[in-house]
Parts: sequence; structure tokens; C-alpha cells
Amino acid sequence: MKLKKEQTTQKWLPFDNIYENGLIIYKGSFIKILNIYPINYDLKSNLEKQSILNSYRNFLKTCDFDIQILIQSKKEDISKIISQIKNRKEENEKIKDIQENYIHFMTQMNKEKNSSSKNFYMMIKKKVDILNGKPEDLTNEESKANEYLNECYFKIKETLTRCGNMVNELNTKEKVIHILNSFL
Repeated sequence: MKLKKEQTTQKWLPFDNIYENGLIIYKGSFIKILNIYPINYDLKSNLEKQSILNSYRNFLKTCDFDIQILIQSKKEDISKIISQIKNRKEENEKIKDIQENYIHFMTQMNKEKNSSSKNFYMMIKKKVDILNGKPEDLTNEESKANEYLNECYFKIKETLTRCGNMVNELNTKEKVIHILNSFL
């Protein structure tokens, strides 16, 4: 009787490797993930909106490299807020009433509006020819790819900052794994 060999999660994930600096190697490409913190465009004046659109247009013109934009939407979890309100011990009956009404209001609004939070990510990619490479070639290619992707990152950061957005790179293996897990 043959025993089945158990497969690890890493075996079926499509990534060849995730380096300590956050670089991902995937099907002959190095990938860097950026976290984008957007502005609330709807709250801007018409003049500000026009300026943002012009800055974004400049961003698109300067992107002469591969990018992919990912938006992750999650249903908003208000259970922590509700439990904090419930855990407050109040003697005053009016305040207890206000607390309960507020919990009811928040729960109802969350159901009606389907409130969610969104995370925005941008992936930049550098293709390399490593299929027939030796391990020392891979190290050299990693160094070149890292340099190229860092240049792309700074170009993105500079142009999107002009739009009012904040941009951070995921520069550790742990951060990248955390983000990838959130998508799986």
C-alpha cells in the first residue's frame, strides 16, 4: 500500500520564490508590489480634480513599463466597534439608550450600504531570461531587476504623489506574503 505524499501550499502557488527584499519571481519575471493609499477624489473641488487628472495623465505617459493595478474589496467588519461600545459600563440610562440606538444604527447602515474597505496595489514587472540560467546568473539578474524595479517605484511614487496619493513598496518577504495571503 502506497502512502500519498502530502503537498505543501508552496507547491501549488504559482510563485517560484519570494525574496527577503519583497521581490517575487514568477514565470521568468521579477515583480514588486506597491501599496497605494488613494485620495478621496469626490471631496475635491473642480479645480483640484482637474489638477489631479492632469497629474494622473502625466503618470500614465511616463509609465513605459508593465504595471498591473489590483483593487481588493473587503466587507467592513464593525464587530470590534460594537463590542467596544457594549463593553463600556454606563450607569446613566439615557447614555445606555444612546449606545443601543447607535449600535442599531451602525448595524442597519452597514447592512443597507454594504460598506466595504478597499485596498489598492500596483504590481510592476521586469521580464528576465533565467530559464536556462545558472544560480549565479539568477543573482545577477535579481540585482538588475531590483535596480530597474526601484527606478520604476520612484517614478510611480513621484508622479502619484503629485495626485495626492501615498505610495509605499512592500519591501519585506513578510509583507508580501501577508498581502498574497489576503488575496488567496
